[in-house]
Parts: sequence; C-alpha cells; structure tokens
Amino acid sequence: MQSVLSLKSKKAGAVATITLRQQLAYKTDFIMRSTFLLLILFVFVQLWSSAYEGDRTRIIDGYTLKQIIWYLVFTEAITMGVPSLCSLIENEVKNGDIAIRLIRPISYVGYHYAAYLAEAVFRFFIHLAVGSIIAWTFVGPPSFGWGWAGLFSLTLGAISIAFLLNMVVALCAFWVEETRGMEFVLHKLQFTVGGMLLPLDLMPEWLQRICSWLPFQAMLYFPARTAVNYGSASLLQQAAIQAGWIAVLAVCTVMMYRKGVAKLHVNGG
Repeated sequence: MQSVLSLKSKKAGAVATITLRQQLAYKTDFIMRSTFLLLILFVFVQLWSSAYEGDRTRIIDGYTLKQIIWYLVFTEAITMGVPSLCSLIENEVKNGDIAIRLIRPISYVGYHYAAYLAEAVFRFFIHLAVGSIIAWTFVGPPSFGWGWAGLFSLTLGAISIAFLLNMVVALCAFWVEETRGMEFVLHKLQFTVGGMLLPLDLMPEWLQRICSWLPFQAMLYFPARTAVNYGSASLLQQAAIQAGWIAVLAVCTVMMYRKGVAKLHVNGG
C-alpha cells in the first residue's frame, strides 16, 4: 500500500515539476498578467478611496480602506492564479489528445490536479507579490499578524475547490465539447457570490444567506477575509467547510468522469 502511494506521489511530483518549468518558460505571459493585475487594482484603489472619501480610519461594515484594498489583492491573486481548465480539456477532447492521456499510467483527474495545483500556487505567489506593490504604495504595509497564517492555510483548500468546480464544468466536454459558456457563468458566480469584487459582509443579508450555502465563498471569501480580519470567524470552522465542499465536489467529479469516459467519442487520428 505504501509503495503504491509513494509511486503516485512521485508521479504527481513529476507532473508538478514539469508544469513549473513550463510556467518559467513563458516570461512574457507573466509580464502581461502582472500589468493587467496592476491596472485592475489601481482602478479598485481609486473606486474604494472615493467610497471611503479618502478617510483611512473610516470603517464600513467592519472594514477599513486598508483592509478592503488588501482583501482585493488576496482575492485577485487567487482568481488570476488558477489556470483555465475548461479550455484545456475541451481542446484535448476536440483534437483527440485525451486518448493519450487516458492510457497513461496515471489518473486523468489526478494528472490535471497536480498540474493545476503547481501552476496555481506558483501564479498565486507571483500575483500576490505584484498586487502588494499597489496596496503597499496606496494604503501602506500589511499588518495582519496571524492573518497571513490564515490566508496560506486556507488557500490550498481554496485552490482545490476551484479545481473541482472547474473540473465538473470541464468534464461536460465529454458530452457537449463546447464548455466556454458554462465556464463563463462559473467565473461570474465566483466574481459575485464568491466575494471577489467585495466582501460578502457588504452584501444584503438575504444574499449573504444564499452565499453561505454555495461553495464559492470557500474559494475566495474565506482566505481573504481571514487574512485581513483574523478572528472574525473560526479558522477551523472555515477549513471544515472547505473540506466538506471538497468531498462533495470530488464525488461529483468522479461520477461525471466515470460516466463521461464510458460515452466519450475520441476525435482525431
């Protein structure tokens, strides 16, 4: 049993290493993404500065201007860190590359998870560093104490939830091939009810209740809120909610994969 787990770990590690090397080869992509992130955060800084009327001591629903800006840095770092899984699997189905993936001695979902996790973690830290430049310049250095530990401890679960949500949508390509529309809807749900654009605390109470029953808050809101306002909610409780959603989404992913593979028609020659 241990030898099997060790072999699987080595395979996942090899996939992650190859993915990181590929990411390091695309320096232009990093520059473009970083520039785009700086532009987005600059706009957010101007928007929220107007909302707070430039008063850094003012508190709106438990958040100061500094906390809001750093909150946005963290949510943007996670959002821009996760790669596009739907387009990748869609292309594999369309051009027939999935046939090669399926016969390899490694789980298809496990392969994509290892690659996804390596790329997402790498991008997260790059975007976190870039976003910190804007936040530090306009609202000052972060002083969140244990909030950093909360951020990093919940980010892994957040990335795993993001992977499973995207994988559920991406596996629809086994039936319909075109999944861009569904991916678009998924991203917009993450932006709104996931708490990317603003903390859920600032939303109407009825919408907060709806969001609490959805997995999107565990992907973005939990890590960012914990970072800037550590202690406002139990870290263990949030981690438990993440674990629950990971279990539910993992079951959905496995079921969709098994049914999809049985019906899959491979294109290409």
